[in-house]
Amino acid sequence: MLLGLGSALVAALMYGVAAILQAIAAREIPQGGLTPRTVIDLLRRRMLLAAIALMMCGYVFHLIAVRHVPLFLAQAGIAVSLVVTALLAVRYFHDPLSRLEWAAITAVVVGLVLLSSAAGDTGTTRATSALTGSLFTVLFGMVVVALFAIRFHGSFAAAVLGLISGLGYAVVAIASRLLPDFEIGDLVTSASTYTLVIAGVLAFILYSLALQRGSITAATTAMISTQTVAPTVAGVVFLGDQVRDGFWPVAIFGFVLTAVAAAVLVRFEGVGATPSDDEEPVTT
Repeated sequence: MLLGLGSALVAALMYGVAAILQAIAAREIPQGGLTPRTVIDLLRRRMLLAAIALMMCGYVFHLIAVRHVPLFLAQAGIAVSLVVTALLAVRYFHDPLSRLEWAAITAVVVGLVLLSSAAGDTGTTRATSALTGSLFTVLFGMVVVALFAIRFHGSFAAAVLGLISGLGYAVVAIASRLLPDFEIGDLVTSASTYTLVIAGVLAFILYSLALQRGSITAATTAMISTQTVAPTVAGVVFLGDQVRDGFWPVAIFGFVLTAVAAAVLVRFEGVGATPSDDEEPVTT
């Protein structure tokens, strides 16, 4: 339990710093679509390269977390990244925290403590053809929706792209649990390996596009909500994650408390950015 939760918190620290760097880099390039040109423009930004490096390091710890604790605890631990971003905003961008936001930081911590106390055994289900096929179907659906959403900008487009990017990160978490034991031969031949790589790259690009198109709050609230809730449901329903007997009310309250508190802090994900909220088609 301590290894898994500790790894989730280290991952959250890295993700929190990377989020600011990614938001700044995304706003430095012209608005674009889901095209190679957009990807190349993003990769030319040093801030984005630094964000990618931090996120890759963070994923190593995230992987340890999802393998050692239930997904509802691992994903809630990742929500601490918003606390990290908020505190960094105070230190480096002089963006003050309101009383509500200080209360939200406290609530995230309390929620994690409650979830930790309620967590039971971690599921041991590994990849099956049905589960892997379902994840690929989700990825296909994400691309279809993204190709429509990128034609617009404003809060609605940002929220839609944020939601499907969060779904991509949810697939990463679920696929990470489905991976076989860490032997090179098994990893290379496992469909789950390719699922999580594709999902991670796609989610990263879609979130960058969401940050370009509208409100940081709209994009990030949708992303955080989806990447937290979807793996939680999948873990309990399909992967065998358990809650201690008699602790369901504690787990539900802790999860809701953490999720709501994270939503209060989402504005810090894009600190320093000034998105437009006009809803107009984007020329690609």
